[in-house]
Amino acid sequence: MAHRGKFIVFEGIDGAGKRTQLELLVGALDERGVKYEQISFPRYGSFFGNLVASFLNGELGTLESVDPRLSALLYAGDRFEAKPVIEAVLSTGKSLVADRYVASNLAHQGARAPREKREEFLIWVKKLEYEIYGLPVEDIVIYLRVPAHAAHKQVGTKAARDYTTRARDIQESNLRHLQDAAEVYDSLAQAPNWLTVECYDEKLAAMRAPDAIHREILTTIDSRVLASKTAR
Repeated sequence: MAHRGKFIVFEGIDGAGKRTQLELLVGALDERGVKYEQISFPRYGSFFGNLVASFLNGELGTLESVDPRLSALLYAGDRFEAKPVIEAVLSTGKSLVADRYVASNLAHQGARAPREKREEFLIWVKKLEYEIYGLPVEDIVIYLRVPAHAAHKQVGTKAARDYTTRARDIQESNLRHLQDAAEVYDSLAQAPNWLTVECYDEKLAAMRAPDAIHREILTTIDSRVLASKTAR
């Protein structure tokens, strides 16, 4: 029977460079002969993912008017739909590399919960996703840490996305929201299965080179995640 594959997740606020780093990592996995699949959330073509797109386009109301419990249920529902795919990949012994997962729900919807109730809200989301829906736990979460002001600027350079005609969706356009989400991410990153990578050079007031960030990530992936895996 195959050992469970390794579950590697990229997290960070919008504009942190998750897609770029995921592509660099899977390229390295190819070079090492590591069997893997990749997935990205939200999956806008799914039943719940389509509703997430409606939320991000403002069709369900403004960011301030939509209850964060409702939006959290939509994001979690999208992952629950993908659960059979996730479990199938991991059960074969393949690694699974994901662009966003449960922590995105915790950070972005947790940022919208009243501050005095935020911890209670985070516990609720974790119970929903990991216990009620029984979603697999990540082996490592790679947190690409970027100041909100820099990430907000990066979002403005993104190419057109399928789910929206907006330059920025309702979460990306709100700098205060990105700041609050970054704060939640910082607290989540204290977990032992998280790796925080600083992607912004404060001295140069600029994003670090993607290759430099990738090398830092790969060193940890090789030592903590893939050390015991057998190549193809």
